[in-house]
Amino acid sequence: MKKVTIGVDIGGTNTKLGIVDQEGNVLDKDNILTPAHGDAQKYIEELSAAIKKLIEAVQSNEPIDVLGIGIGAPNGNYYSGTIEYAPNLSFKGVVPFIEMLGRQFTGLTLAMTNDANAAAMGEMVYGGAQGMKNFVMFTLGTGVGSGLVVNGDLVYGHDGFAGECGHTTLVPGGRLCGCGARGHLEAYCSAPGMKRTAFEIMVRDNATDSLLAGISFNEMDSKMIYEAAQKGDRVALEVFEQTGRWLGQGLADTVHHLSPEAIFLFGGPTAAGDLIFKPTIESMEEHLLPVFKKKVKVLPSELSMGDAAIVGASALVWKELEK
Repeated sequence: MKKVTIGVDIGGTNTKLGIVDQEGNVLDKDNILTPAHGDAQKYIEELSAAIKKLIEAVQSNEPIDVLGIGIGAPNGNYYSGTIEYAPNLSFKGVVPFIEMLGRQFTGLTLAMTNDANAAAMGEMVYGGAQGMKNFVMFTLGTGVGSGLVVNGDLVYGHDGFAGECGHTTLVPGGRLCGCGARGHLEAYCSAPGMKRTAFEIMVRDNATDSLLAGISFNEMDSKMIYEAAQKGDRVALEVFEQTGRWLGQGLADTVHHLSPEAIFLFGGPTAAGDLIFKPTIESMEEHLLPVFKKKVKVLPSELSMGDAAIVGASALVWKELEK
């Protein structure tokens, strides 16, 4: 009988779930809406029904042994199994998520962490970090998340929320970050941050000839910037160059704190390849102390973009079972 785990990724709009085998293959997956009604108990009942339906669908084709459920969620606390004051979810305050879900799935191993930590776990169990004891995962998307692995273990800190490298200060008093503070790495190196950079450059240079000039602020996204860069648009190329320089500076700070073997980058902007990796690596090396230079690899994640969140969350169960 094939042993499997279930991965659940709770996003602000959608919740993705899938059944994953020991090799990281997603046997089947589904998604449900993450509700705006704010009723955590009702949502858990909806999620539980979707999980049970998915298990039944897979079992109709082959026998499986479900070992547990791993959950990646905004402000998910590994220690307590709670979701705490998540800004993009309708559930208010502290939600005892694992305790509530456990009433629906007795006898299974249940574990929770935040989405970036789940991605790091997935990279360690299924991806390019297999065999590594010290590495960092940066996720570039709507925000900038990070998962820190030291001596083979994810770093959670004393309260379960360690590893917010996206909220280190890059430019004192700089851009307003989504968290309400100013100058954080996330405000510059996230996908929305890249869009802000594009508009700053176009205003600075009166770049009416740019391929991006006719796109409104609300319509533009990082994919459009990438497509313009592929066509040689100078504004788009500068966006990647400048974003890489900022990101490299942030990575250098992380190296100074943790001395990892590698830093993995995951998320939409990384699809640009050398456009983002080259300036990032050059900037990181420039900002490193001599003792760290040429020691730390900056690598693309080996997780499949579409299934990474599910696979990463499912990997939590395997790590729990190893303890």
